[in-house]
Amino acid sequence: MKRVRMALLMMMIGSLMLMACDRMRPSETGASNEPVQQNSPMNSTTPSNSPNPIVGPVNYVALGDSTGAGVGAKDGGYVARLFKRIVARRPASTLTNLCVSGATTSDVLRNQLQALRGDVNFVTLGIGINDVGHGFSGDQFSQNYEEILSRLKKNTKATIVVTNIPDISSAPRIPEIIRDEYQRSIVEFNRRLEEIAARHGVIVFDIHTTTREQLPAHPEFFSGDGFHPSDAGYEFWAEKMWPTVAGAIGE
Repeated sequence: MKRVRMALLMMMIGSLMLMACDRMRPSETGASNEPVQQNSPMNSTTPSNSPNPIVGPVNYVALGDSTGAGVGAKDGGYVARLFKRIVARRPASTLTNLCVSGATTSDVLRNQLQALRGDVNFVTLGIGINDVGHGFSGDQFSQNYEEILSRLKKNTKATIVVTNIPDISSAPRIPEIIRDEYQRSIVEFNRRLEEIAARHGVIVFDIHTTTREQLPAHPEFFSGDGFHPSDAGYEFWAEKMWPTVAGAIGE
């Protein structure tokens, strides 16, 4: 009975997520399959703490969902904001943002990995919240995530940073009655994600702890759709993630 109830709750969350995404026109997501090249003056850098620092321009490919695409904001998601910081330090760096609103781990495997550029030397992966919302089993998520990282490690020599799944159980659009179970599912998926990432030796940025602690006290971090981050929310995310990225690329 508990399993049936959980399935119904996840179906409800999935419907809410789709409704939130449907409110955003494609042009508002900030996603692009085309490389973006920007130039800006070189800023001061911090000492490298990366075991394999990237020398010269960063050819950045972002894989993931609506948070990478920037749904809910006017000025892009965490990917676009991280890239601004990267290109300020590494002129001639490029960004290929393959993140798509509503994407699951299955979509990354089926679509996004196919578009990887041969010269990619830095990858971020932010995926999983839609797997939870659409009722994926933990085993299905684990199998997909394992395959994603296996293929990235096999087919590229890129430095890889993954974000775990944010705790958005306090989002206004999530009904109070299902928040506890939604949160428990996110915790379980993150446990699996972090175990897989450790096996593959990739860097994990812990957005889950940050959002669990900060989002309930900062409603302004949610956009008008009551689910995705706002510009302030994405900027907060990028600010917290930047030291991890800077270390990974050798800044």
